[in-house]
Amino acid sequence: MPSPSFAPLADPPETSQPRPASLSDLFLSFTWLALQGFGGVLAVVQREMVERKRWLTQEEFLEDWAVAQIMPGPNVVNLALMVGGRYFGLPGALTALAGMLAVPLLIVLLLGVLYTHFGTDPRLAGALRGMAAVSAGMIAATGIKLAASLTRHPLPLWLTLSLVALGVLAVAVLRLPLVYVLLVLGALGCTLTYRKLSP
Repeated sequence: MPSPSFAPLADPPETSQPRPASLSDLFLSFTWLALQGFGGVLAVVQREMVERKRWLTQEEFLEDWAVAQIMPGPNVVNLALMVGGRYFGLPGALTALAGMLAVPLLIVLLLGVLYTHFGTDPRLAGALRGMAAVSAGMIAATGIKLAASLTRHPLPLWLTLSLVALGVLAVAVLRLPLVYVLLVLGALGCTLTYRKLSP
C-alpha cells in the first residue's frame, strides 16, 4: 500500500477535464510557463492553466491562487506545487517545482552576469521601464478576467466588490503589508462564505 505522503493532495478534477498526461508533460508545461512569466506571471499562469491547458477551471484557479497567496514563498511556486500534487502527489509537486525553477534559474544567472556589464546603459534602463509597463497591463487585464468569477460567488456581488475595494484601498492606497490585508480580509471573506454555505 503506497505511503499517504505520495497520494494526490486533493481529488483530481473529473475525468472529462483535461489533465497532465505524465510527469514529463507537467515538467515541460511548467518550464514553458516559467519562461513566459517575466514580470507578468499571474496573467501567464491564468492563461496557461485555465484557458490553454484547462487543467483548472476559473473557480479552481481562484481558490488555489488564494491559498498560494497566503502561503510563505512565491505565489506561482506554491501554485505549481499544488497543481502537481493534485494530479501526481509528491512526485508531481516536485516535478512542477523543478519545471518552474530549473531553466529560469539558468537564464536569471546569465542575465545577472550581462546586467553587471551593461546595467549603466541608458537604453537598457529605458527598455526595462517599458517591460514594467507591459507587465502592469497584463496583470490588470488578468484582474478584469478574474473579476467575472465574482458573479458566481456564494456571497452577494455588492459584498464581494466591497471586499475587493477594501483590498485595493489597503494595499495600493494605504500601503499596508500584504500579509495583514490577507489575514484580515481573507479571514473575513472565508467566515462570511462559510456562514452563507452552512445549512
